[in-house]
Order: sequence, then C-alpha cells, then structure tokens
Amino acid sequence: MRIGPFGWLVVALRLPVLVVVVFGGLLVHLTLRLFERPVFGLRRPVTPFVTQGVCKAALAILGLRLRTQGRPMRRRGAVVANHASWLDIFVMNAPQRIYFVAKDEIATWPGIGWLARATGTIFIRRAAREARAQKLTFEARLRAGHHLCFFPEGTSSDGIRVLPFKPTLFAAFFAEELAGILSIQPVSVIYIAPKGRDARFYGWWGDLGFGAHFLRVLAQPRQGRVELIFHEPLPITETSDRKALARACEERVRAGLAAHLPDGVMAR
Repeated sequence: MRIGPFGWLVVALRLPVLVVVVFGGLLVHLTLRLFERPVFGLRRPVTPFVTQGVCKAALAILGLRLRTQGRPMRRRGAVVANHASWLDIFVMNAPQRIYFVAKDEIATWPGIGWLARATGTIFIRRAAREARAQKLTFEARLRAGHHLCFFPEGTSSDGIRVLPFKPTLFAAFFAEELAGILSIQPVSVIYIAPKGRDARFYGWWGDLGFGAHFLRVLAQPRQGRVELIFHEPLPITETSDRKALARACEERVRAGLAAHLPDGVMAR
C-alpha cells in the first residue's frame, strides 16, 4: 500500500510522540529497576505498571481502539494467544501485566530487542539441548508469580486464521511441584481492519518487512480496532499432557476468532 501525502503527515505527527512515550517509558523502567532488582530479585512489583501504562499510551497514539471481553486471570500460570502482528506486544500488555516468551533472535533486533530485554522477556532457542535450561527458567519465573505469555503458533499469521499450536512450551507447566497450582488462559486476539482496508491490514507475516508494515499502520488516519477475548483459564491438573493442553487452547482461541471476525472473513 502506497502512503500518500496526508499519510506521511499523520506519520510525522504520531511517530515523534510514540518514540518519546516508548523510550521515555524505557528510561523510567530502567531507573526503577536499579532499585527494584536488588530489593526484590526476580519479583517485579513496580516496573510492570510502567510497561502497562506505556502500552496503553502507545495504542492511544496510534488511534487503535482496544476492547476486551472476559477478565485476565489472577491465579498463577501463563497466557497463550494467536499471533498476528508486532502490535500484539502493546495489545497484550495493555490490560494485564505479563512477561513474554520470545525467540532468541528478537533479542538482537535494534530497539525492539532492548525493550524486550528491559521488560523481562524470556528468550528461548528452539534446540533440544536447551530444553532443560529453559524449563528451569520457566519454573523460576512462575514461582516468582510472573504471568508468562507466549504464542504457541511459533510465528505470526495474517490475522484472519489460527495456525496449529505447537505443544513444546506447554511441557514446562507439567512440572510435578508446579502443576497443581498453575493454569493456562487462552486469549483470542482479533484485529478489525479500518473501513475499506483488506481484512489482513494489521497482520504482519511472511516476507512483509517490519519497517514498511510499521509505517503503513502509523500512516492510517482512522484506525480499526482490536478485541481481546479472555477465555476461562484451564487448570493444568485437568489436562492429561502438553499435547492435549495445546489442542484445548487452540480450539478456544480459534472459536473466539471465528465468532468475532466479520462474516466470511476468517480463513481456514
């Protein structure tokens, strides 16, 4: 999509404010961590509120309306959702305080990698030799009361479909000493495109470059909206294994997406 003169004006107005809010928030976050880390260790009783405030402000600057249905869980465990866009970072953080699980390559990305590291993201390598170390990291963070958030599809989609959920990361939640107190909450993320735009407008997938997609979204004068459906949490003890849990979460997320996209839009 080509950006016209008015679109570039919108970019010029939004981008500086977004940069100030995001990186100003990062500075506040890092300053608070100087005191939070030595006193509380893994626990982060203060800085997640900064992250949440920055994400709410970022969505307001972009003009992207957020609607929620259901409530984020309070019990210990993790949140899983379908993955459609870099916008998911702001969208998922705005109504709740979570810590993302992401591919290790993201840690090296300029800007985004710094933000992810500062806000407590867990970076993982998809290699068998790393599985045990990653499992121990998950367990330590869960014991500290962190709500982890990951995208079981393993990659982003076009926003109008749900890819098969991979069960690998679900294994950590079946640790014998943790399973009895943990739950997984499935969340459906539904992007509704601006009027007149392709239904996949907010989707960032395939060979779409981040810069081009970022500018396209930023240049859109009147945005669409995003809806989050918080489904009932699934206690670990009520599922037999990681594959069954991944399948149950996928079914709920897929059903939520199908129920809230406009008729005839969802791809199978």
